[in-house]
Amino acid sequence: MSATEAIRSTVYLAPELHQALRLKAAESRRSMSDLVNEALREALRDDQEDLAAVRERAQEPALGYEAFLARLKADGTL
Repeated sequence: MSATEAIRSTVYLAPELHQALRLKAAESRRSMSDLVNEALREALRDDQEDLAAVRERAQEPALGYEAFLARLKADGTL
């Protein structure tokens, strides 16, 4: 992404996170912005995957506690 495509934002970091980010950026020869963007993409991707799984299972019938226990016992989990 070029600088003209980016949106500037102010984010307040804990001092120890800022120091770790600076060190990681220097070590990897990447910008702090690049590392933060990558971390945010990964965190949001995990959320999207979780939400997609919930949507896929939304139509499944609810399973009561007793039925759930019986199923766990039947398959040897319990």
